[in-house]
Amino acid sequence: MSNQKKAEGKYRYLFKNVGVYTISQFTTKILNFFLVPLYTAVLTTGEYGTYDLMATTISLLIPIVTLNIADSILVFVMDKKNSPQDVLHIGVKYSLIGMLGSIVFSAAIYFTNILPTINDYLIFFPILLFLNVINSTLVSFMRGIDHIKETAIGAVISSAVIILLNILFLLVFKFGLLGYFLANILGLFVQSFYLIMTGRIWQYISWRGNKSLEAEMRKFSIPMIANSVSWWITSSSDKYFVTWICGLAENGIYSVGYKIPSILNSVETIFAQAWAISAIKEYESEDSKAFFSTMYSFYNLALVISCSFIIVFDKVLAQILYANDFYTAWKVVPFLSISIIFGGLSGFLGSFFAATKNTRNYAKSTIIASTINIILNAVLIPYFGMIGAAVATVICYFSIWIIRLIDLKKFMTLRFNIKRDFVAYIMLVIQTTIMLMISNNLLLYLAETMVFIFLNLLFVSEYKKLMKKLAEKSGVVKC
Repeated sequence: MSNQKKAEGKYRYLFKNVGVYTISQFTTKILNFFLVPLYTAVLTTGEYGTYDLMATTISLLIPIVTLNIADSILVFVMDKKNSPQDVLHIGVKYSLIGMLGSIVFSAAIYFTNILPTINDYLIFFPILLFLNVINSTLVSFMRGIDHIKETAIGAVISSAVIILLNILFLLVFKFGLLGYFLANILGLFVQSFYLIMTGRIWQYISWRGNKSLEAEMRKFSIPMIANSVSWWITSSSDKYFVTWICGLAENGIYSVGYKIPSILNSVETIFAQAWAISAIKEYESEDSKAFFSTMYSFYNLALVISCSFIIVFDKVLAQILYANDFYTAWKVVPFLSISIIFGGLSGFLGSFFAATKNTRNYAKSTIIASTINIILNAVLIPYFGMIGAAVATVICYFSIWIIRLIDLKKFMTLRFNIKRDFVAYIMLVIQTTIMLMISNNLLLYLAETMVFIFLNLLFVSEYKKLMKKLAEKSGVVKC
C-alpha cells in the first residue's frame, strides 16, 4: 500500500469514528440540553446540589476502588498479543472489587455523617458507582474490539431512557430528587444491558486469570490513579469548596453553570473518544508527526471557535435554559468554556503518553495542576464565590496543557502556530470580560460579534487546510 493511501486510511478511520461519536454525542447532549429547564424548574438548587455532590464523589472513588483498571482495558485489548477474554476477566474482577469498596465507603459515610447532605439518598451511592464502573469497563472493551458504533448507540439509548423517565418521575409522579436518582440508575442499567447483548460479551467471559497480564495492566493503571484523582481535584474539587464556603444552593447554581459549556464538552468528547483509538494505532507510523500536528491544529480550531460562539450567546442560552435562581449561572459559563479548551488539548497531548504506556508523565501534570487548583480555590472562592472557582479551573487546566506540551518534546515535537493560538486564547478572555462588564445588550452583542469575527480570521489558514482535506477525501482534489 502506498504512503498516500496509508495516510488517507488514517484520516478516513478517524473521521469515520468522529462521525459515529458526533451523532451519538450531539443526540445525547441535545436531548439532555433541552431538559435543563425541567430540572431547574422542578428541582431546587439544594436538591440539584445534593445529586451533583454524590455524582462528584462517585467520580473520585471509581479510579481508587478499581485501581483505575478501565483506563488500561482499551490500551491492552488493542494489543494483538493479548487475549480479549483475559483483558475482560481482569476488568470485571476489579469492577466487582470496586462494588465492595463502594459499600464500605457508604457505610463509613453513614456512621461518620461526614457528608450529611447525601445521607437520605445513600442507598443509591453503591448502585450508581457500580453501574458507572461496569459501563466504563464495557465501553472501553467494546471500543478496543472495534465495536464503536454499538458504544455510541448505547449512550444515546441511555440518555433517551433517562430523559423519558425524568419526565415521568418529575412531572407525572412528582417524585422530586428521588425520581432523578431512579431515572439515572435505570438509564445506566439499560446501557450496560444493551452493550452486553450487542457485544455478545458472554463469548469473552473467562474464569481463568492471566497473572502476568494482570500485573502488566496494574503497572499501567496504578500510576493513573494519581492522574485520575488529580484530574478529579482539577475538575470537581471546586464544587466542594463552593459547597463548604458558599452553601449547597450556590453549588447547585454553579453545577448548572456547566450545562451550557457541555455543548463544547461534546466537541471535546467526540474527538477524544475517536482520537484515543487512532493515537494508539498510529503512534509508531512513519508520518505520525505530520498526522498528529494536523489533527491538533484542527482540534484547537474547533474548540476555540465553539467556545467563542458559546460566550457570544451565553446570556441568551441562560434565559432559555436556566429557570428561577439558576439564571445567575451565566456568569461562570465563559470561564468554564475556556477551561474545556485546555482540558481537551491536555487530553489530546495525554494520548501520546497513554500510547507509549508512559503513565508517570501522564500523571505528573495533573498532580501539579491539582495542587494549584486547591490553593486557588481556597484563595479565590471566599472573595469571588463561584466565579473564583471558575477562574481557578481555567488556570488549572491551562497549567496541565503547558506542562504536557513541554513533556511531549521528549517524545515528539508537534508543529503548530503557538503565537497565534495564544492570541486566540487572550481574545476569549477579552470576550469573557466584555460579557461581565457591559450591560447594554446592543453594545454587548456588537462587541462580542466583532471578537468572534476576528477569531475566525485568525484561523483562515486552518480553514483552508481543512477544506483541502475534505476536498481530497471527497475526491474533488486529487494529489
